[in-house]
Amino acid sequence: MAVPELETTRLRLRPHRPGDLDDAAALWADPVITRYTSGRAFTREEVWARLLRYAGHWEWLGYGFWVMEEKETGAYAGEVGFADFQREMQPRLTVPEAGWILAPRLHGQGYASEALHAALAWADERFAETACLIHPENAASIRLAEGQGYGEGRQTAYRGVPMMQFCRRR
Repeated sequence: MAVPELETTRLRLRPHRPGDLDDAAALWADPVITRYTSGRAFTREEVWARLLRYAGHWEWLGYGFWVMEEKETGAYAGEVGFADFQREMQPRLTVPEAGWILAPRLHGQGYASEALHAALAWADERFAETACLIHPENAASIRLAEGQGYGEGRQTAYRGVPMMQFCRRR
């Protein structure tokens, strides 16, 4: 399946490519990034599996994650998109799960909001509802989610870690 490319004022959302491994591995090894996700750096091997999983989402489900690329420089800025991770948790997510991760050098500049807004505009043409899972201490991501229309945050847990589950209906 051809992955659609989206553009915002400052970003290009494009499919992942094998050549993104170094940038993605650096991003997922950063403790600022993993503090509220895995709690530990991902290995290069794990990041490669993640990139393959992203490609598989597009092929099998018709949706997935994009690379956020700065239009001006071509620099890898992060990732945004939707997935079905089949998480072992209650309640289970039964709608596409939105996710985003932004290079720390770009935090606080509106890039994540810009990218998520574009991804949700794309998703609104396809899904009646999406969800997201956010660590309760990740105030910046909670603000971003709520600012993009996610609400009804409820407590849950994933792999023994407290989380908040938010829903958004178009």
